[in-house]
Amino acid sequence: MKLSGEALAGEKRTGFDEETVRRVALQVKQLADDGTQVGIVIGGGNFWRGRTSENIDRTKADQIGMLATVMNCIYVSEIFRSTGMKTSILTPFECGSFTKLFSKDKAVKYFSEGQVVFFAGGTGHPYFSTDTGVVLRAVEVEADVILLAKSIDGVYDDDPAKNPEAKKYSEVTIDEVISRNLHVVDMTASILAKENKIPMWVFGLNEENSIVNTIKGNFNGTKVLV
Repeated sequence: MKLSGEALAGEKRTGFDEETVRRVALQVKQLADDGTQVGIVIGGGNFWRGRTSENIDRTKADQIGMLATVMNCIYVSEIFRSTGMKTSILTPFECGSFTKLFSKDKAVKYFSEGQVVFFAGGTGHPYFSTDTGVVLRAVEVEADVILLAKSIDGVYDDDPAKNPEAKKYSEVTIDEVISRNLHVVDMTASILAKENKIPMWVFGLNEENSIVNTIKGNFNGTKVLV
């Protein structure tokens, strides 16, 4: 599952909103208690959007963004732990004792132990977004589906914030996403999902019980089919 950093910030749009994160944690706990294996990637947009600055080198801006995702995962992991879940945070680079270095074997081991695994730090390389990071990790751990929990409730044919007549899709193919540039995830991530046949389900994080409802079949978002 990918969680939007901005969505986790709640109405503040920056930093953390603990009540929002706790609501997410209680939903994920229901899934984990039912035996669902959950891996989580969190965006860093509640702290950093360095690509909008022309005064910072792109590589350095992306490195700051990677560290923002590490901060997010440490915080959210602790809120998850406060509800009784066991968690681990994996990164593609060393972070001292803050996290553990990613490997598929570690991730699979932690899943088998019933832990929720956080994949922080993106891919570890500049020029790749957390969109690409979540698809890459999903491919590596052989995930069944990617859940995209966003601040909007699905995929539209236009920006619903600017166009009140924008049409929401209940289902759309990954080929349509790519050809029409629908911005579900970025183009690199879209192609990676297509090549590896990983479906994506897009829904609004702030809808009540949306994560559990999505897994239980009461889905109100958009399914991206492959």
